[in-house]
Amino acid sequence: MLMKEYIDQAERDLLHTYNRFQIVLDKGEGVYLYDMDGKKYLDFCAGIAVFALGYSNKAYNDALKGQIDKLIHTSNYYYNVPAVEAARKIKKASGMDRVFFTNSGAEANEGAIKAARKYAYLKDGCTDHEIIAMNHSFHGRTYGALSVTGNPHYREAFEPMIGHIRFADLNDFESVASQVTDKTCAIMLEPVQGEGGLIPATEEFLKQVRALCDEKGILLIFDEVQCGMGRTGTMYAWQRYGVKPDIMTTAKALGCGVPIGAFLMTEEVAASSLVAGDHGTTYGGNPLATAAVSKVFDLFEEQGVLENVREVAPYLEEKLEALAAKYGCIQSRRGVGLMQGLVFDCPVGPVINKALEKGLILINAGANIIRFVPPLVISKQNVDEMVEILTSAIDEVI
Repeated sequence: MLMKEYIDQAERDLLHTYNRFQIVLDKGEGVYLYDMDGKKYLDFCAGIAVFALGYSNKAYNDALKGQIDKLIHTSNYYYNVPAVEAARKIKKASGMDRVFFTNSGAEANEGAIKAARKYAYLKDGCTDHEIIAMNHSFHGRTYGALSVTGNPHYREAFEPMIGHIRFADLNDFESVASQVTDKTCAIMLEPVQGEGGLIPATEEFLKQVRALCDEKGILLIFDEVQCGMGRTGTMYAWQRYGVKPDIMTTAKALGCGVPIGAFLMTEEVAASSLVAGDHGTTYGGNPLATAAVSKVFDLFEEQGVLENVREVAPYLEEKLEALAAKYGCIQSRRGVGLMQGLVFDCPVGPVINKALEKGLILINAGANIIRFVPPLVISKQNVDEMVEILTSAIDEVI
């Protein structure tokens, strides 16, 4: 079948919940993807911040092939070696104490919400506890995750949500403090908002919220699904500021392409929240997925991934700042590490489409922001190549 025939078949068979780009990707190598016709694309999307190690990493692929030949799935009624190894490594990387593996970031956030409410329930036996989330946040499409997603557009057709959710503004401590009641059990936020526009939380704000939680006996939940796993230059974004959460979620680059997420918590929360029967998953933490996680942590260390992010990210920032200075249509650059955005004064869809024609894969974050979340193994030369193509696209479209 030709590429166009596959696209037509997909449009007949798949539920139309995505406005897909009109290409069929066929293979990847390094930081490049290739479509069915053999056209080469520089990838500055990484499967939405997933493929941190790039494509066709031999050590990663071999680890998965070896596990496939050994054991793929058993269920959580039994222990398996990859899950135990992965849990040990993620605990070391995150500084957290207990791990629950899920299939996705949304499921990780669902688990975090349940853990927080169970923790509060065990204190007073009440079921009307409240969670404060941030406006413009994004935590996933399932009901609990959607309930704490701070964009009414995503929620309005699916009301009512789970209830007892309040919203405040990121980096506005007074707006958070004003939402606290004697029913508040948790405050949930992304240390760097992704879908909400590549907006980092400030160190001052995070420290103020942490102090408020400590004072009031409130749990602090960090959603590190997109901003975690090295994207900001530390394994988890909160580690840049030393503001540790009580519960943390992670996914995306955790498995570098194999679907897996996790929520983690301190020993204190683990000892007084979820117990046997409170939460479960059929596939979560299976041997194949956790073998991927275990190898990802090994390769991050062996290949100096964090060091590469810290070296290349300032160069990317410099080049994006230069673009913002060059073009009047670009209002600002924002973001941290290899999680960057350019804010335009117009819709960016035409620019992204033109860049795709020229062999560059980009995505948006809202109508007027181009998001840059490339593989964490990119080089400065890759940044130069991206800027050259993006500049040409802007010149032709705007």
